Amino acid sequence: MKYFNKILVFAALGIGATALTGCLDETEPESATVTQKQVENSTLATEAAVLAMPAYFNHFDDAIVDRGWHYPFGYGANMYIRDLMTGDMGHDKTNYASHFYYWAQNKYQGDGYVFCQYVFNYYYGFVLTINTAIGAVDPENATDQQLGWLGAAYAFRALAYLDLARTYEFLPNDKFPDGKNKDGNIVTNLTVPIVTESMAVEETMNNPRAKREDMFNFILSDLDNAEKYIVNLHNYVNNTLPDMACVYGLKARLYMWVEDYANAQKYARLAIDNARVQPMTEDDCLDPATGFNTISKWMWGSQQTKEDDTVSSGIINWTSWLSNQTTFGYTGFAEANMPYNVIDQRMYDRISNTDFRKLEFLAPEDSPLRALNRLIPGTEAAINENMTPLAALKFRPNAGNYKEYTTGAASAYPVMRVEEMYFIEAEAAAHQNPEQGKQLCIDFMKNYRDPNYNIGQAVDLIDEIVFQKRVELWGEGQTFFDIKRLNMSVTRGYSGTNFYSTARLNTVGRPAWMNFVLIRSEENVNKAVVGWNNPDPSDLYTPWTE
Repeated sequence: MKYFNKILVFAALGIGATALTGCLDETEPESATVTQKQVENSTLATEAAVLAMPAYFNHFDDAIVDRGWHYPFGYGANMYIRDLMTGDMGHDKTNYASHFYYWAQNKYQGDGYVFCQYVFNYYYGFVLTINTAIGAVDPENATDQQLGWLGAAYAFRALAYLDLARTYEFLPNDKFPDGKNKDGNIVTNLTVPIVTESMAVEETMNNPRAKREDMFNFILSDLDNAEKYIVNLHNYVNNTLPDMACVYGLKARLYMWVEDYANAQKYARLAIDNARVQPMTEDDCLDPATGFNTISKWMWGSQQTKEDDTVSSGIINWTSWLSNQTTFGYTGFAEANMPYNVIDQRMYDRISNTDFRKLEFLAPEDSPLRALNRLIPGTEAAINENMTPLAALKFRPNAGNYKEYTTGAASAYPVMRVEEMYFIEAEAAAHQNPEQGKQLCIDFMKNYRDPNYNIGQAVDLIDEIVFQKRVELWGEGQTFFDIKRLNMSVTRGYSGTNFYSTARLNTVGRPAWMNFVLIRSEENVNKAVVGWNNPDPSDLYTPWTE
């Protein structure tokens, strides 16, 4: 079986309006992966193809790095991008943050720019890696071990396409309420082209954007196959490969996307009941050495090692960008002018002082919570001198090592946590039976986060559940999808905001920028998408000023 992959070539990688060129070639993976012929002839090579999938979480894009951009560190970078496009996470200043601030400012998001191109290329490169693993196993002649690998591969592909579908699906918004693009076509509910392991090159050259229903059915089929085969996956328990609970978790996410809340609730509960982990404790979350860097605490995660290119780069990795508590990272505390990751001021103020998750952020100096913030030993003086209040303490460098990137950046980050499933269950229930949803939210919060939690009577129940989910998953790349699904507004400009001036964008309902556009080189090689791209959302919102 041969694979055909879109090979996307840079024409230029500048900040200006530089077009991207591309071609469509038959390829067999080289160097970083294994060839199709190899995987067909070797069980060890088949295993290598499978293990290439979690490795791709930390795929390091040399071509972009060589041109001076330091954002392409893989799946975690895409999570970070999505969070910076919400109103929950921001940088407190622009210094050094320029590598990511075009997403935060809604600039250069059209089809001819590298910022759009990176996300598209990363995910389709991921799909190629996954398709190689799927094509390596013939279910009719496979061993139990190989069937387990196949189940994991189907789960990975469902993860990738579910992210793609929810990112690129066009949904009406305050700038394009009728769903009409510049060519006059209605693109509402169109997602992305589907590329499978068995497609011929001719098919990929005339491959339209899948409608929501077709994409849903494709992903569900992959998850049904994952559920069928993944029971045979026994030897990988380090949480870098998915298990049955993760398959159920993906089904819960899938059904939430299409607002089938009965099934979302059902599969969230199945994920909880089958998970090998419990919700993280206060110490799990706040420990200065192991807080949010320990993969054993999550259903599914990515583990970086000192041998990874991301880690050896020193600064182009998850820890460098997501942890404010290093001296080697882009958001580190060593200098006062670093661009710290901060939680939105209004979001922080809404969190109860008795909710320990509020301590995942540096309290203001005059707050009684400041004394309760758990800082890495040896960092206290510099953090108190340099770090902006409300800066995140959530993601700690590995082993609390804030000085040496070879250790500190060899960290883990979450792809799926069981806590998400509790909030999916509660929200999905609330859409059907408000009292049940309310009680599920109360139970989780009181048992695991805030013993004094109380929803109250006048609150918007869905908004409250989703708010608590946003607090729980801050920095984990999921809030984007809830805002888009629920048509929520993003409000960064207001009196007392802690977003820097050019990121103070406000929307009425879901932002136009949450409908990503297909890249121009895809249109150059795939005639079926010509005329069917999403409208360019760039610069359609004026920053708020007092």
